[in-house]
Amino acid sequence: MTIYTIGFTHKTARKFFNLLVKNKVELLVDIRLNNSSQLAGFTKSADLEYFLDVIGKIAYLHYPLFAPTKELLKDFQAKKITWEQYKSEFESLLKTRNTLNDYKKQIGSYKSICLLCSEEKPEHCHRSLVAQYLHKKIKRSVIKDL
Repeated sequence: MTIYTIGFTHKTARKFFNLLVKNKVELLVDIRLNNSSQLAGFTKSADLEYFLDVIGKIAYLHYPLFAPTKELLKDFQAKKITWEQYKSEFESLLKTRNTLNDYKKQIGSYKSICLLCSEEKPEHCHRSLVAQYLHKKIKRSVIKDL
């Protein structure tokens, strides 16, 4: 399985969708806490699902089990905790939520998925932590950022 990650910030719709289509993404997994914000533009949940289907026949799944809690995210954004603390707490959260079993049921049959969040770059973003978590658990997986 190929696990792609992408953030929509500073990407045009053309660039965003071209990257997904060019890389043959089969399923976009939206791992944002809030997928309907006005700031999301073309990636608002209902619109995004429609665009993915029409432009690339790409399936869509909002999967909040791979999102941090509001409190954890706010603490990191407000610099109340370090990246290492955030990372540790988020990884514990993934284990507590038993995400791997649920993941296998909902996402496991796809050969290429893409984890979506808003951050422009994967460094210091939970999508990189989710990708690494899945990579450790899924045999023969590869991680690529778009």
